[in-house]
Amino acid sequence: MSGIIGKKIGMTSIYNEDGKNIPCTVIEAGPCFVTEVRTIEKNGYSAIQLAYDDKKEKHTNKPMMGQFGKAKITPKKVLAEFTRFEEQKKFGEVVTVEVFNEGEFVDVIGTSKGKGFQGVVKRHHFHGVNDATHGQHNRLRAPGSIGASSSPSRVFKGMRMAGRTGGNRVKMINLKVVKIIPEKNVIVVKGSVPGPNNSYLIVERWS
Repeated sequence: MSGIIGKKIGMTSIYNEDGKNIPCTVIEAGPCFVTEVRTIEKNGYSAIQLAYDDKKEKHTNKPMMGQFGKAKITPKKVLAEFTRFEEQKKFGEVVTVEVFNEGEFVDVIGTSKGKGFQGVVKRHHFHGVNDATHGQHNRLRAPGSIGASSSPSRVFKGMRMAGRTGGNRVKMINLKVVKIIPEKNVIVVKGSVPGPNNSYLIVERWS
């Protein structure tokens, strides 16, 4: 599974070969640096750790400064491990968007936008309780009944009710790579990806 860490730049639209306008997301991916190489002999599994996006030394603890110093790179904000990396990577090596090819499909992982405490209409797409007629003046966005009274005399776990919405780890699968711009470290994928602009993403391809 080859992959890279990136940042969501925003959305745009481009025309394909058939002249159809398709929505796309622009992702600034890499360059990422290999800061750790996990092996079966030493760690019990095989993986590489990538680091992305600079941060100040004063915001980095000493153990991490030692790790970055060993790789001869500046401190980084985001670290992520990738198992079954298709190409053999060495400690301190650079990974760019060229690990992907135009036309292939990737999975994009990110954190969705947080929406705070929301009611059942926005959170679970309820329709409310009937119309605004026949005395139902304040029931348009109400959840309705949540269970029986005397039996079982409780609310079952998992009942869809109001609560915190968003801010979850989301994976969008099988997004087509429309365009790659290596000189700008940009990858353009078809469709939307989770999170606001400038949020961090993991782009991966299963081998």
